Amino acid sequence: MSFLRPDQSFYPSARAAAEAPRETHAYITLPTPLGDSRPDGLGVVDLDPNSSTYGAMLHRVDLPHQGDELHHFGWNACSSALCPYAPHAHVERRYLIVPGLRSSRITILDTKNDPLRPSIVKVIEPEEIARRAGYSRPHTVHCGPDGIHVNALGGTSDGDGPGGIFRLDHDTFEVLGRWEVDRGPQFFASDVWWHLGFDRLLTSEWGTPAMVENGVIPELLLGKKYGRAVHVWDLRKRKHLHTLEVGEDDQMVFELRPAHDPTKAYGFVGVVTNVGNLWHRSRVQARGHR
Repeated sequence: MSFLRPDQSFYPSARAAAEAPRETHAYITLPTPLGDSRPDGLGVVDLDPNSSTYGAMLHRVDLPHQGDELHHFGWNACSSALCPYAPHAHVERRYLIVPGLRSSRITILDTKNDPLRPSIVKVIEPEEIARRAGYSRPHTVHCGPDGIHVNALGGTSDGDGPGGIFRLDHDTFEVLGRWEVDRGPQFFASDVWWHLGFDRLLTSEWGTPAMVENGVIPELLLGKKYGRAVHVWDLRKRKHLHTLEVGEDDQMVFELRPAHDPTKAYGFVGVVTNVGNLWHRSRVQARGHR
């Protein structure tokens, strides 16, 4: 039954993915400067070195609304669909999930029919995200074993927190609700990632929307009020386990990246402002205390 075969772009490890054929095009966000009447867009760039248009933008899709402020985006499905305890090998990696950080709106684009000219198939309005999940300002998208994980900076009230994770269905993009069952002391949000082999999820910290939307607030920065930690969670129980503090002078703990070897229990996190190291290595501990 060929329809039960996993998507050919799913790989059991980063090494296997690196050995796959190179990508021939890339999708990039095209934010519009403040005051410009054109909405943000998504661009398609030629990555084929043998192409006459190598390095050029082949197509642009304008989003339906102004003021989205596009940041990170991701796929609806990826290799995590091969997770042994939550297999979803039937899903296809075909939809781009593109959140608007300022508008709290999420746009879904389909790349299957023509990867060079993706088309908008759905827009999730901020009211639905607030009603179903209690969050606003979606920031980071990662396709997970049980759905699409979206990390949001704020709660439903304007500019407030706490931020956290909500999930979308792989296929229908229905807002499935808030991910956390027990969030413990976690309040700020930024990135999210997991280690399937160790049943752990990690989140990082930035600040609430009011702390970031109009630029860094000097008084808060000098007072060390921005995010300063990585949080470790039980992936299946959705429960906060413990907090990993970064350095005394470190703030704005952003992107998380796991080791490429899925058997290794460590990862990396980028810290925006500090007086010491730029990268911090944090072990994904199996212990359950905070």
